[in-house]
Amino acid sequence: AASSGDEAIGIQPTGQPKAPQIGIQSQYVKDLSFENPGAPGSLVAATEAPDIQVNVEVQARPLQNESYEVALHITASGKSGETTLFMVDLTYGAVCRISGVPQESIQPVLLVECPRMLFPFARRVLSDATRDGGFPTLMLNPIDFLSLYRQQKQKPDAATNHSEALKSPA
Repeated sequence: AASSGDEAIGIQPTGQPKAPQIGIQSQYVKDLSFENPGAPGSLVAATEAPDIQVNVEVQARPLQNESYEVALHITASGKSGETTLFMVDLTYGAVCRISGVPQESIQPVLLVECPRMLFPFARRVLSDATRDGGFPTLMLNPIDFLSLYRQQKQKPDAATNHSEALKSPA
């Protein structure tokens, strides 16, 4: 069978939906705070690993031209008993471009796929911050953003809450 020149250069026939594309245009540390309130005493006296508490929130907002800002907001603290050893607060963002995705699928892409792509970079920033603060490297376990998304959708107030944010302790 003969093929037309259009197919050879990748032009899709009229009426065909374009293939879904998800891309990160840029990524960045939007906000980073590390507090080490008891240093240097807390570093010298440390005999056991701190109790770590982590909270993760995903936020998304539209920009322009099929672009969205997606941000992972991660807070973590380390305590020994009642004493706070460290606190870290990171907002790691990206500009994500999404095309060829049906409108009803945009929100799951923004709150599941984009955070999944960003997470390793945010985890590295957190691990570097805790290490540079004098503590053992904080290596977060991978996060199942799909489960977080599903949990958020099942909440009774989800129908009235139009905020595109997920919150979960990790």
